[in-house]
Amino acid sequence: MKVTDLIRKRRSVRSFDGKPVSDHDAERIMEFARKVENPYDLAIEWELLDAKRDGLSSPVITGTNTWIAGKMLQVPHREEAFGYTFEKIVLYAVSLGIGTTWIAGTMDRGAFERTMNVREGEVMPCVSPLGYPASKMSFRETMMRKGVKADSRLPFEKLFFDGLFDRPFNEETAGKLKDILEAVRLGPSAVNRQPWRIVIKDNKAHFYKKAGKGMGGANWDVQKIDIGIAMCHFEMAAAECGIRVSFMLDDPKLMNEDGLSYIASFSFEA
Repeated sequence: MKVTDLIRKRRSVRSFDGKPVSDHDAERIMEFARKVENPYDLAIEWELLDAKRDGLSSPVITGTNTWIAGKMLQVPHREEAFGYTFEKIVLYAVSLGIGTTWIAGTMDRGAFERTMNVREGEVMPCVSPLGYPASKMSFRETMMRKGVKADSRLPFEKLFFDGLFDRPFNEETAGKLKDILEAVRLGPSAVNRQPWRIVIKDNKAHFYKKAGKGMGGANWDVQKIDIGIAMCHFEMAAAECGIRVSFMLDDPKLMNEDGLSYIASFSFEA
């Protein structure tokens, strides 16, 4: 399946059918996870966990005991690297027919961190259940999706800009960039805040974070994880469109509104 189709197909699954993840699927996911690289070249240790065996729980998940979690050193750019890498794993799971959902808060974090043996100087930002989606969402899942407007996204002109933040990028004349930016627009984010803002300037896409209140953690910034997801979608969709991109940390020092902070950039072919 095309990457852009996987991005459109993916949704947060919280109700699973009770069937255990097959050994074959579990092995394929872990083999893939161990090979995924990120633009920052930061190492992440991934493990599959069993809720019954390891005493793990989340009040919003039903019908599966299988989870995937990752931990890494508490170093600069950890959140962006984690978000980028985990999203590639999530999309691969979707390609196998396996449901996922990003979870950072609605879980027994202490139990997960003990099971992952998270040491001082390490961080485990997010986890995800893995399983085969139930034929029907639970009432709780339906209400949660309504609460965060999970099926809606900000319009194109609120997220992407042409050279300056006061000039929305023209969707109608975007060419191949339209499909790439649409893949970014459809990305998941914590409580669907969609904190990414992208300025297209001189064949570069500059990623910024729009800060939201109450979105940080003790050792990580969940919105930077969201930016990592957006970066993953941009790079994968560009490759699918035949556009070569190069990652860089090259702050263009653009004048911007309060609450925006530079994260990273990609250069791309004209």
